[in-house]
Amino acid sequence: MSTTTTNEQTKLNVLMVGTGEYTTGYVGGKGADSDKSAGVVALTMFDLRRRNKVSRVGMVGVNGTKFPGIRNHMQKCIGDVYDDMDLRCDTYPSDESVDPKAYLTAIETYKRGDVAVIFTPDDTHYEIALACIQKGLHVMVTKPICQTLKEHLSLSAAAKQAGVLVGVEVHKRLDPFYADARDRAAGLGDFQYLYAYMSQPKHQLETFKAWAGKSSDISYYLNSHHVDWSEWTLEGIARPVRVTSTSSTGVAKNKGMDTEDSITLTVQWENLKTKNLGCAVYTSSWVAPKADVHSQQRFFYMGSTGEVTVDQAHRGCTVAVDNQSFASVNPLFMKYTPTNGKFSGQQSYGVRSFENFMDACSEVNAGRKSVGEYNDGSIASVDTTLKGTAILEAGRRSLDADGQPMDIVYGEDSEPTGIEPHVF
Repeated sequence: MSTTTTNEQTKLNVLMVGTGEYTTGYVGGKGADSDKSAGVVALTMFDLRRRNKVSRVGMVGVNGTKFPGIRNHMQKCIGDVYDDMDLRCDTYPSDESVDPKAYLTAIETYKRGDVAVIFTPDDTHYEIALACIQKGLHVMVTKPICQTLKEHLSLSAAAKQAGVLVGVEVHKRLDPFYADARDRAAGLGDFQYLYAYMSQPKHQLETFKAWAGKSSDISYYLNSHHVDWSEWTLEGIARPVRVTSTSSTGVAKNKGMDTEDSITLTVQWENLKTKNLGCAVYTSSWVAPKADVHSQQRFFYMGSTGEVTVDQAHRGCTVAVDNQSFASVNPLFMKYTPTNGKFSGQQSYGVRSFENFMDACSEVNAGRKSVGEYNDGSIASVDTTLKGTAILEAGRRSLDADGQPMDIVYGEDSEPTGIEPHVF
């Protein structure tokens, strides 16, 4: 067998499921009015192909009539901006058709050991991920991996049966500020208190109007970031035991969307060794005013012997350009500006999140590592993210029950097994 053939066999084939803002940067027939107008997923996969880690790239959506516009957009924002980018991409369904189940057709053209990257509305994650797992594909799903603990446990069981790697795309784990805060928190004693806030401007409601309040909410969409950071940080230190949720309303409803503007989750954590209690407050909103950043992101963490504060939105880098809004930019997330004509954002944590997962899939395919070895925290695996899903589901159930607290029930393996209304 030739070296060329061997190299081609070790490259990964990738199916991107979802065609929206995070995948392509294309929303509503034009480039997204956000900090991701060039997309993240497709750009990363094309660059991984340029660097000989990926071979075939595919993309599947629901409405095939969008693909001509998406191709033009990717050519303008990727092909015309960066040298040596091969934008060939198999697309499903055809340009003339609409098919909500097109992903089933697409995955039949892939083989065991290939990779699916799912960025679709939250309520579709479970069904699509399960189909990909059963096909033998490794799967990365945007947060939240699914909306209920029952679905999460089902995906975990399916992944074990299929022997595939399943992870959650939570790039904040690779943000150097957040990663350093996590490591510092480990030496700050018992968990005491956390306040986390994340928002997006109200014009994003137009981006998400197809599903906002119908199939998901702002807590699943944004609180999931800091909930995951807490689960990752407090692994072996504390566990969430109770969730109470409150909300604010008005702006979205005035736009004809029956959904909350902001959602706050108050989560009681129990320190494992001392049984002392800690409290975390997670607030997310999609009705913020347009500001110098697309997304406000910050948190304050306090342990029994110290505290850490991180403002993710302001890294000390600002840009002012004629006829454009003043901006606080974060190239640590995505560096879109080319260097000598080439994409040079490989060290950005938005890219590394995908590349790390792809590298892990290659290691599993080659037999150098087992799927279970990635439960060590290096990947946000399906087996190590159950508490986050439990918090998010409990928060939704608390809201639906007019603020009634929800208790998280644990099994003998110290992982969540269910959620029950709290009895006073």
